[in-house]
Amino acid sequence: MSQLDELEDRSMYILREAYKNFENLCMLWSMGKDSTVLLWLVRKAFFGHCPIPLVHIDTSYKIPEMIEYRDRTAREWGLNLVVGQNRAALADGMHPTRGTFACCCALKTEALRQLLAEHGYTGVIVGVRSDEEGTRAKERYFSPRDSNNDWDFKDQPPELWDQFKTRFEPGTHLRIHPLLDWSEINIWEYIEREAIPVIPLYFERGNGQRYRSLGCAPCTAPIASRARSVTEIIAELRASRVAERSGRAQDAERGMERLHKDGYM
Repeated sequence: MSQLDELEDRSMYILREAYKNFENLCMLWSMGKDSTVLLWLVRKAFFGHCPIPLVHIDTSYKIPEMIEYRDRTAREWGLNLVVGQNRAALADGMHPTRGTFACCCALKTEALRQLLAEHGYTGVIVGVRSDEEGTRAKERYFSPRDSNNDWDFKDQPPELWDQFKTRFEPGTHLRIHPLLDWSEINIWEYIEREAIPVIPLYFERGNGQRYRSLGCAPCTAPIASRARSVTEIIAELRASRVAERSGRAQDAERGMERLHKDGYM
């Protein structure tokens, strides 16, 4: 098998194990390349159907094309889309100008906490990769949190030779990471192989720029690029030494580990 075949098989195995062993799961969908590949894998693992509700935490500051893509794809693929939002924080004027860490805590972490409590979700499937950001390299495929969704990276179960712990104490909240061993190039190679439709923001459209990572409009900057196709993006990445999330303001503030610890994805 090719490397992509092996990654695909492992991810679908993780997804099926999660669906079999845990009740009331949901999956985070940011409309970015990783979570869209994850959605594709779910549909492939379950024969064209997505049996898991998709959660989008809407900060109200997303790039408009992301919301258009979300609504169109959810309609065309028949997805069960659940949108969460911290309305109280927005009504109080929360904005990235108050500090990206404070804004992320209020509009992402707290909004997710509220939604999980409202719907009683006990496990969340997330499209994070260990190579994307240093904190995520400490994750497991099946990563336990406490009842408040807080993460202790020092207290994670060992995962050896595809032996995954799927039984936890009552009250444990789970984060499941089927893409953990994928790389950024693997993601784009898979998008190319499967012809997965992604947001056009990833491609240069005549202005010498494109987005490499997607987030809130005030906190996410495009990169200089001439890549107009998936093939060109892959070639560009092979020659690049720039960090994937270098254009994300919350990473520049070095607050990602604190955000993860408090329940951020």
